[in-house]
Amino acid sequence: MSRIYNFSAGPAALPEEVLQQAQAELTDWQGSGMSVMEMSHRGKEFLSIAEAAEADVRELMGVPNDYKVLFLQGGASSQFAAVPMNLLSRSGKADYFRTGSWSKKAIAEAKRYGDISVTVDREVEGRFCSVPGPNDFDVSTDAAYVHYTPNETIEGVEFPYVPAIGAVPLVADMSSTILSRPIDVTRFGLIYAGAQKNIGPAGLTLVIVRADLMGNPLDGTPTMFDYAAQAAAGSMYNTPPTYAWYLAGLVFQWLRRKGGLEGMAEINRRKAEALYAAIDDSSFYANPVDIDCRSWMNVPFTLADSALDGEFLKQAGDAGLKTLKGHRSVGGMRASIYNAMPEEGVTTLIDFMREFERARA
Repeated sequence: MSRIYNFSAGPAALPEEVLQQAQAELTDWQGSGMSVMEMSHRGKEFLSIAEAAEADVRELMGVPNDYKVLFLQGGASSQFAAVPMNLLSRSGKADYFRTGSWSKKAIAEAKRYGDISVTVDREVEGRFCSVPGPNDFDVSTDAAYVHYTPNETIEGVEFPYVPAIGAVPLVADMSSTILSRPIDVTRFGLIYAGAQKNIGPAGLTLVIVRADLMGNPLDGTPTMFDYAAQAAAGSMYNTPPTYAWYLAGLVFQWLRRKGGLEGMAEINRRKAEALYAAIDDSSFYANPVDIDCRSWMNVPFTLADSALDGEFLKQAGDAGLKTLKGHRSVGGMRASIYNAMPEEGVTTLIDFMREFERARA
């Protein structure tokens, strides 16, 4: 069958060009006579892949030289522990913003390691639909860091700004927004992201950390979680997820061909605006998130009659529009429209939504 439009929140769609290149190189990478999956991570072939991937992501994101770029394992969830393990020793205290399901999990994990203050809590009657305004929060001057989740994948809630917190290092879980638009890396002390949305396949985690924040982990921190140890080993303290790293490198090259993050931002803006306009112009569909903090990447929506949810999903699937079911904690639908989702996919979804509504008018 032909390729579907995959709206999964993650593992998410990869660019078809990347998959085709990986297919062409699967058994013989550039005349080496072997697959990337078979290469020694210490060999010159894979080292060239790793070095190119780091150089490309540094260029795409404008990562300064005083930041380390790490390609690690364990997903973003492992960073819920690694962040406090590496940074809390500065004061033993940290501030966290609670704006959705993933920040809740980050807070619960961090509390195992130190004094964690929840300085922002946007839960109302069990739901998250908003973020604070730029001047609606305070941070502790003695905090080792402030942690927030710029985009909550499950609820579709996104910060439209980067919090200004003075000299305290800002830590961001960018799993679902990284590489979707330009950012000023110097605003952050640490950025981390699971790969399986905008970077590559599951199994790889990108960490970008300012060098002065490394080197003083909490006692008992496993070496695998020690940023300084991983940086010293070139992210190869043990065998890294080599094939995922290779595919991430292909995605970085694809992004450069697409006009970099500036070009990607324009495409993503158009996709999100079109889908939200279709929802807002309808009395049949609704989005629960405050308009000023709607996600570009994850668009939840409900039907006027939830009894039609199953029929909607069935017919959408038959039309090649897959994995639109909302997270079990939220319900309804969710269209994740990451970088690899083409504009044609969003247009096809909108056309289907309009026809589904028209047939029930």
